[in-house]
Amino acid sequence: MTEILREIGMIARALDSISNIEFKEYDLTKGQYLYLVRICENAGIIQEKLAEMIKVDRTTAARAIKKLEIHGFIEKRDDPHNQKIRKLYPTDKGKTIYPFIKRENDYSNSVALEGFSEREADSLFYLLQKVRKNVEKDWEYVKRGNKRNY
Repeated sequence: MTEILREIGMIARALDSISNIEFKEYDLTKGQYLYLVRICENAGIIQEKLAEMIKVDRTTAARAIKKLEIHGFIEKRDDPHNQKIRKLYPTDKGKTIYPFIKRENDYSNSVALEGFSEREADSLFYLLQKVRKNVEKDWEYVKRGNKRNY
């Protein structure tokens, strides 16, 4: 069987490395841009939902969110209906950097899909979503403390 996951991993690591280098001048490192984008696109999201969306554990998300908050990219606000909940919002600084991150993402997407027909790109998107959904089942299962049977 082809090593599809190795290819996906190499692509993800290469793009992440590029982004980390390009966003360093904005004090965004180690994948923090992923969190900022999701917060800008989902203002008012809670930390747990954000971690689930990015597919990281809560501790990893908490560290990245704290750094974004320290650097002034996001802020936490109390939920008016539930004092236990703190919602995440981009600050003006975060909103200012978002278009640059989005532009980089769009560019990387076009480079990655260079030479693909629209139909091929749509098929690839559909197939990758299918792969993600398959993996999500195991991610949820293991996240709850279970072990997979190999």
